Amino acid sequence: MRIVLLGGPGSGKGTQAKKLVDQLGVPQISTGDIFRAALKEGTPMGLKAKTYMDKGELVPDDVVIGVVEERLAKPDLDKGYMLDGFPRTLAQAEALDKIIVSQGKSINHAILVDVPDEELVARLSGRRTCRNSDCGKMYHVMFNRPKRDGICDACGSELYQRDDDSEDTIRERLTVYNNQTAPLIDYYDKKQLLRRVAGVGPIDEIFASIQKVLK
Repeated sequence: MRIVLLGGPGSGKGTQAKKLVDQLGVPQISTGDIFRAALKEGTPMGLKAKTYMDKGELVPDDVVIGVVEERLAKPDLDKGYMLDGFPRTLAQAEALDKIIVSQGKSINHAILVDVPDEELVARLSGRRTCRNSDCGKMYHVMFNRPKRDGICDACGSELYQRDDDSEDTIRERLTVYNNQTAPLIDYYDKKQLLRRVAGVGPIDEIFASIQKVLK
């Protein structure tokens, strides 16, 4: 089974991905993992990507696609895989289809863990981090509150909100995600591959919904 997993930052798709991988027994493929492996192995596309990364530049689409193509040709993926974080754009989705068709295969499902933006903002902006760098314990004002507001349970240091957890930063991230992902949702919907699952509620209930759409 070959699955594309979609979901915004804070949607919980990473948690669901781990549960799916355990159940299906197929590898989870993320772009981060692919790049690290390609760089370590010194593959042609990995070395090409390194030239951009060393200069602090974004790796262009054609190189990202090339690195993914190298990975998808490996024999450990013959029985299937789950792609997490790729494709991110319509161009990447179209390129992925060409790669898979050239292998005589196809995507079976595109699962969208669907969470309203306001819920994502609440989840992500609620994180608090211990200011003591030797501790660094994390809390959440909704899901994992400290015993005393603003104080770390472990070391007694002050808790603070990191800049990347601020509401303005999170809304910017969501705008980028939505602009990139909306065309992907439409793309897989037209192919009748999109499986939309509500990502609000207990983790096990969300996973049960995913299992249901896969059947």
